[in-house]
Amino acid sequence: MAVNDEDLRLTPLEISRACDSASDQANYPPILTVDQAANLLQVPKGTIYDWHSRGMLKGCCRRLGKHLRFFRDRLLLLVFNQGLNQ
Repeated sequence: MAVNDEDLRLTPLEISRACDSASDQANYPPILTVDQAANLLQVPKGTIYDWHSRGMLKGCCRRLGKHLRFFRDRLLLLVFNQGLNQ
């Protein structure tokens, strides 16, 4: 039986519970660095930079000087609910 992408959509409750434990909150605070975002999504750091440069992470990150910062919950919503199709 094929899995529909609609079945993979996260609810706000699932997103809030994704980083519920104390260790998860320490590793993945509400605002993430590039390293933390890459670890959370289990992709190489270069992939995060590539997605950002291609405009695929709009709405979930900000540039602060030379640094990128990600809103954890928005990043999860984007990846799991909207997808990164470009």
